[in-house]
Amino acid sequence: MFDFDLDKMLFCIPPEEHDEESVKKVLGEHPEVRFVSLVGVDIGGHDTDEKIPAETFLHDFQEIMGHGVQTDGSSAILPKIAELNDARVDIIPDAGYNWYVDHNLKNIDYATKLPVGTLRIPSVLVHNKTEKVGVRTILRNSIDVFKKDLMQLMKDHPYVFENLSFDSVDDIASIDITSATELEFWVKTPDEEVSSEQLSTAQTLKEQYWKRTIGAVRSSLEDALIMLNHYGFGVEMGHKEVGGVKAHLEKTGHYDHVMEQLEIDWKYTNAIQAADNENQVKYVVRDVFRMYGLDVTYRAKPIEGVAGSGEHTHLGVAVTLKDGRHASLFSPKDLTQDYLSPIGYGAIMGLLNNYEVINPFVSATNDAFNRLKPGYEAPVSAVTSLGISKTSPSRNRTVLAGVVRDVNNPLATRFELRSPNAHSDTYIVLAASYMAMLDGIDAALSAEKTSAELEKSISKNVGEEDFYLDTDRAYRSERNVFTEYDAAERDHLFGRAPRTVFENLCAFDDFPEKTKVLMRGDVMTEISLESYRIATLNKWQTDLLERIMPNTRNLIRKTVKAHNDADCVDYDVTYWAKIDSIRKKLGQDTLNNQCLLSKISVALHSGEFERASELQLDMQQMIEELQELYSIYRRNLF
Repeated sequence: MFDFDLDKMLFCIPPEEHDEESVKKVLGEHPEVRFVSLVGVDIGGHDTDEKIPAETFLHDFQEIMGHGVQTDGSSAILPKIAELNDARVDIIPDAGYNWYVDHNLKNIDYATKLPVGTLRIPSVLVHNKTEKVGVRTILRNSIDVFKKDLMQLMKDHPYVFENLSFDSVDDIASIDITSATELEFWVKTPDEEVSSEQLSTAQTLKEQYWKRTIGAVRSSLEDALIMLNHYGFGVEMGHKEVGGVKAHLEKTGHYDHVMEQLEIDWKYTNAIQAADNENQVKYVVRDVFRMYGLDVTYRAKPIEGVAGSGEHTHLGVAVTLKDGRHASLFSPKDLTQDYLSPIGYGAIMGLLNNYEVINPFVSATNDAFNRLKPGYEAPVSAVTSLGISKTSPSRNRTVLAGVVRDVNNPLATRFELRSPNAHSDTYIVLAASYMAMLDGIDAALSAEKTSAELEKSISKNVGEEDFYLDTDRAYRSERNVFTEYDAAERDHLFGRAPRTVFENLCAFDDFPEKTKVLMRGDVMTEISLESYRIATLNKWQTDLLERIMPNTRNLIRKTVKAHNDADCVDYDVTYWAKIDSIRKKLGQDTLNNQCLLSKISVALHSGEFERASELQLDMQQMIEELQELYSIYRRNLF
């Protein structure tokens, strides 16, 4: 339990209290908040942390709120935007969203006996005083365009109200874009290593899923949930996920050898606030678990051969009516007669039809692709499931975008995008998703398609023509996509999924018409897309050269001969020969031949990215074969 009184701490200053008088009053009552940080988010999803002493912020309140502070834009990830010779970027506070306090749980203020706090103010990045840049701006633009264009579409095509729960566009007070994410993560004792075989066995037997937590994991999870509720996130639950092994009870009474996977869920809110909330939740969870001596990783696939960590992202669109009621625009008038309204069908069709250009934002790291493999509850195909019948909500966890609906609760209707992970940038994932959904809604309403007609469209087979969807694709399956189709069938039905970061980024060139969907209303500009492409390509290249390849060399060096030639059997000799051959092909140059790792390095340094991408896939296959053979080899030795 915490050694300080949470009830005395400041956690949030809501938008209605962002005037100078209110802020001075609140900070005056909480002297433990010693700093203010303006938090801008660059094109790579990294947030700034400009610490300003609280006294300075209050003294210069009007100046900072109006003009922000300057930063070196060349140090942020804004390629093609803020370069060394044109690097001025201002960080301008955003008064329209919650300001959260980031508490340093290891630094207790002497006078108040409370952790020293930093008030984090979400901010906009502005290049050269005129151009708003970064992913927060992209999301804000997408929401503005989505609301404006959807309102106009409903005015132009009033037929849509025949299958909504209200009568007219004149009934609408506002359109509400609602989103939420779910956070999965691995927690472990520092430097702990558990064999993937142990973890895989525990996963297969489902020994950890929803199991009661114990020891430091239980205490840190409970404290994290308690603190998150003080922020007002509305935590719905925290629980163990499928991955992990049982911790060991030491003689001291403490648990060691911790290696567990957890999940925390909280309530939805508007899209921009949802992305802000996720950032703060990650900080709080990591800080609380570290108080108990536990490491937290948000990597998508920290352990090969075991379930990775996703971050399912929920997408909804509702309205507030002038009479005070709320209604989902995705829900039909009668949920027992239709799965979705025409707007709902258009949205899910747009999401799937344009997923090729959403995916570069969802899966932007090598780690993300390590997770997206059939069999680990991670989606690999752009397909949805509506449900077996109108009265049986879908719970198909093998599809990319699930339709979440409750016959008894029309407001619950939304989509769950299952491909993101904790390192996906939620700001730009939401922006791209809503622009794709708007494209589908536009097509559906402009053609004045009914729910019944749209259900037929999304249920079409490969080869059937459609007014909007691709002829050579299917988009719906109620089957287990992982096990009831083989890889060739999935590719044929739902399109071949990219296998590397480079292949993913090629979608912007391969699907120019779909890329234009992202640029509607200047939500994303050519320069912002190019900036993102360069940033992601650089990250992919650096990760391969500086982390994956050195780790692979270390793996090769650890994969050593373990039998004695004088005391072995032919089985051992044969398997070691296979293993050693792979080791040398993978990591050892000769005077006449380069090993695979050297070929990758040369390709990356010479800018031959397509070749590097193909060689990366060869490397992954070779590593998997090496690890499998070595495991078999070791099991046979006494």
